Amino acid sequence: MSEHNANQPALEITGLYKNFGALKVTQDINLTLQPGVRHALIGPNGAGKTTLVNQITGVLKPDAGTIRLFGTDITNATPEKRVALGVVRTFQIISLFLRLTVAENIGLAIAAAQSLDAKPWGSLRDDDRVVDAVRALLERLDLLGVAERKVRELGYGQRRLVEIALALALKPKVLLLDEPAAGVSSHDLGMLLEILNRLPSDIAVLVIEHDMSLVFRFAERITVLVGGALLVEGSVDEVRADQRVRDVYLGRRAYV
Repeated sequence: MSEHNANQPALEITGLYKNFGALKVTQDINLTLQPGVRHALIGPNGAGKTTLVNQITGVLKPDAGTIRLFGTDITNATPEKRVALGVVRTFQIISLFLRLTVAENIGLAIAAAQSLDAKPWGSLRDDDRVVDAVRALLERLDLLGVAERKVRELGYGQRRLVEIALALALKPKVLLLDEPAAGVSSHDLGMLLEILNRLPSDIAVLVIEHDMSLVFRFAERITVLVGGALLVEGSVDEVRADQRVRDVYLGRRAYV
């Protein structure tokens, strides 16, 4: 999968179903992400967003349907295999090595992605491949100034950037950002959006988010899930103007 047809979807989900007993959680979901697209997945609590993402990443196996990555069927692939193929997810709850520095966190992620033998960061510092890759990610995410600070000393917004750096270290082709704005102050939201807009243009990005100010400023297309089913998909303007979306969110100002 080193080369892809430019006209082939990065991610193609067809007829995806998942039930938990009598509870229908995802119902006939069809979703296509083109290479490089910025796409948002929104919906009220209980809409099925997390279940859908868990199916995309292999945490949950669908009851029916297919998931393809650049035309390759990954429906039954393990989560680890999907990461290796380029499906990478960040999590709403940040999971970082808080006692290590920012550079150490990123270096260990890069070493894992490059299948290097497990080594302490001290020895990884002598590997030019790792050092150069760490610096490139620190620069891309404006983290050079805090490279030697322990993650536990950082604010929530900068921790989010470190988490995104770890995801980028895994060389994603499809990047799933799970509520990147959760817990981020309004002051840091602009910084986060600026960094998100600098993500490599060839990566398809699916952001799962409740903060509509971020969604409307970042996404090119939006999919709305309600009750496990696709309510509407379209451009930002189309979704913003859709009466069904307005009705679902009771006319809340953030959505209109």
